[in-house]
Amino acid sequence: MTGQDCDITHPLGVTDHHNMRNSGKTLSPAPLQVTCVLGHLANDWAATAIWLLAPAIGLAFDLKPSQVGLLLTINSIGASLAYFPAGILADRVHNQGRLLLATFWWVTVGYLLASLAPGFWSLALLLAIAGMGDAAWHPIATGILVRQMPRQKGQALGIHAVGGSLAEMFSPLLVGFLLAVLNWQTVLQIAVVPAALMGIVFVALANKIPQRHASSAISRADLVAFVRQWRTRAGLRLVSSIGAYNMALIALMTMTPLFAQRVLGFSPAQAGMAFAAAMLVGSVGQPLIGRLSDRSSRVGVFVFGLATAAALIGAALLTAVPLVTLGLLTGAMGVLVAIRSGILVMAIDHASEREATALGFIFVLLDGVGALGAVLAGLVGDFDLRFSFLLAAGLSLASVAVITLVKGRQ
Repeated sequence: MTGQDCDITHPLGVTDHHNMRNSGKTLSPAPLQVTCVLGHLANDWAATAIWLLAPAIGLAFDLKPSQVGLLLTINSIGASLAYFPAGILADRVHNQGRLLLATFWWVTVGYLLASLAPGFWSLALLLAIAGMGDAAWHPIATGILVRQMPRQKGQALGIHAVGGSLAEMFSPLLVGFLLAVLNWQTVLQIAVVPAALMGIVFVALANKIPQRHASSAISRADLVAFVRQWRTRAGLRLVSSIGAYNMALIALMTMTPLFAQRVLGFSPAQAGMAFAAAMLVGSVGQPLIGRLSDRSSRVGVFVFGLATAAALIGAALLTAVPLVTLGLLTGAMGVLVAIRSGILVMAIDHASEREATALGFIFVLLDGVGALGAVLAGLVGDFDLRFSFLLAAGLSLASVAVITLVKGRQ
């Protein structure tokens, strides 16, 4: 990308003073994007470790699949409580760099405390609280980036997502190997190191993050207008499709490592490698899919991805070869991760302004409502873990059915 591609000036060449001030003291677009990718990577590292830690926690506490799913659901729903407030705050605070700085230390302290939890419920609560720090990062950072790249919002969100995808790739992979020699508590403590290091580095970067003029008061009229936007028929359909999509993704992410170990006979390290491969596909795919959605039909790209994932899941359930089954499930996860940036941009397009607030709301749907996919997959998995994947495929197709009704609006 060139500096021209990411210029924050308007098409007519007028600097956007509403969105930034003190531009001479702020990071230029390319370093800012790198900073956001690394910050996203650091904050998501411990959170994504939970996907591979969950089976180990399940063994330590003798949990059923439904309880493992419930643990991840509580984790995601609790974390999602921070998205919307963080988005509103980001649209109304001048120095957003300090908000980003605070998220690193929230994550570090939160997960360290979670590693000391004595039982299931205390662990679930502390994981949820720790996850709120990670959640708060997302609407703040993505709001900054889409203002930087107003004509390439899909690409901007795809670039930011690379950090999270890399965390989801390397963190579970490392966890899989570490669990062979360490208990889950020690592995979780190791997982907070990236956030702690970034928290130290960010002390020098916080005041260099682009600032914006913003109202400090939250207007009731603003909130009413926001609610009305999403209460329209198109808004409700979009919300329903987003929820079904992420329920499918989280169901896959929750049950695939468990299925790989308990049914297919793979080791934690091998399950971690498969999970990492899925996140690699998603990491590479998100910027490409985001760019494609900027240039063509966002709905078309999203529908194709959902249909492909459902087909891969169906094929996985029809084969009796464990390695092929795991490979197909890995591919389905990767495809669903890759199309995430496209649906985020559809949400921004629908909201049209207050980017961080809109993104905060969408992240609530993704990780809050979507988290129900984990517990639902666990409940049906108590009968047979294969049923969990049928659920994921069905949710993907349900999302297709609903999103096609929004096509005219997009």
